[in-house]
Amino acid sequence: MPQEHAIMESQILQIDVDELREMSARVRRTIFRTICLGGGGHLPACFSIVEILTVLYRHILCVNPAKPKNPDRDRFILSKGHAAVALYVMLAEMGFIDAALLDTYGHSGTILGGHPDLHKLPGVEASTGALGHGFPFSMGIAMAAKLDRKAYRTYVVLGDGECQEGSVWEAALFAAHQGLDNLTAIIDYNKLQALDRLDSIVSLEPMAEKWRQFGWAVREVDGHDIPALLDAFGRLPFEPGKPNMVVAHTIKGKGIRFMENVPIWHYRLPNPEEMKTACRDLDMEELTMGKRE
Repeated sequence: MPQEHAIMESQILQIDVDELREMSARVRRTIFRTICLGGGGHLPACFSIVEILTVLYRHILCVNPAKPKNPDRDRFILSKGHAAVALYVMLAEMGFIDAALLDTYGHSGTILGGHPDLHKLPGVEASTGALGHGFPFSMGIAMAAKLDRKAYRTYVVLGDGECQEGSVWEAALFAAHQGLDNLTAIIDYNKLQALDRLDSIVSLEPMAEKWRQFGWAVREVDGHDIPALLDAFGRLPFEPGKPNMVVAHTIKGKGIRFMENVPIWHYRLPNPEEMKTACRDLDMEELTMGKRE
């Protein structure tokens, strides 16, 4: 587990990037298996944040699965709660939950809901799913840390379509006014929203410049480039006295070629023939689709 909030350049050079890439590939396979055998979920929305979560949990967040309620822990909030399975798989990878629990997803009696529930799982810091709620919640946590003079940091992943919510911009203004440089937001900027393209619904361009004008320190990065993510997170805070924004350019459905950048896959699952292709792309054994109980 990381012991410092900032990663020095010399430390980045020592990190095994290939190991992180393999972990990301393994996480994608587990997400795919969990959702397909569970009978439902948002595959592309999960796939677009895999490298972001991998880097955060393996090398950035100061958290300890043996002490999930340590008051000095860093906080991570998945504001785009419909990508819950990506978070569940990462919590299993890191030892917060038993990996066998993933097999219960989508079945009667499971504690793994379609959105994260902080009352049911260790490592879940906020119950999210109603878009536009997790981000202001994270701002409140960061504000509390400032008031309590605590060193922990707060990280939050937002969907780009989520940024159309007015509550996001109200919180953005307040965070900048309060100088919350202990808050880092990451936008999963895959440019798709539900069953259409972001620009066809409500364009948010110029995304990065909007956040700068709202008083945030902003970095843009390829959200699937592990060294670039390590470098960006290792430079926090970007500017003293300003909240941090990482605009991560991603590909929705990353890892399965026929899903990438195709809106219809927001909720749809593959049929038997598509399943074969998807499993080949993910370098995994073929699955048989599960059904909900």
